[in-house]
Amino acid sequence: MPAKSRPEASQPAPVTDAPDARLLTEAVTRLRRALRASIRTDYPWETLPMAQVELLQVLGEHSPVRISDLATRQRLAPSTVSGLVGQMITAGLVSREVDPADRRASVVALTAAGADQLAAWTAAHERRMDAALAALGDAERRAVAGALPALFQLAEHLGGPAADEPGE
Repeated sequence: MPAKSRPEASQPAPVTDAPDARLLTEAVTRLRRALRASIRTDYPWETLPMAQVELLQVLGEHSPVRISDLATRQRLAPSTVSGLVGQMITAGLVSREVDPADRRASVVALTAAGADQLAAWTAAHERRMDAALAALGDAERRAVAGALPALFQLAEHLGGPAADEPGE
């Protein structure tokens, strides 16, 4: 996989003889960092830590859910998720409710404010990504689009949430 020259002088070019796994890891890391930093252009008030955003994303698809299930999905310790959920309850993004299936347990649900925050965050990221994709040539856009199914499969092979979602 040949390395392309980078227009940003501040970003070192990847090593051209690096294995594909290292280059892919570097590309994913750079994409996440660039997307996270660039969102402040369209969404300057965004201050949620990425761990909370990821919990909102899970809750946007699976709500309500037990903290233990959130922890399993995100591969985090239940105590870590519990702490994040506590912060998110204080911020009004999620609520804790009695689990209707087991009244001794509780579940976490996305609030209307949490759903609004998640929708705004998602829309801002999509606008930034659309702008970045528009800056690519046709061949590069086709290459990105063509790689998407393989990238989702790769995430499943790495044990991503889609591969082992509990309760499904």
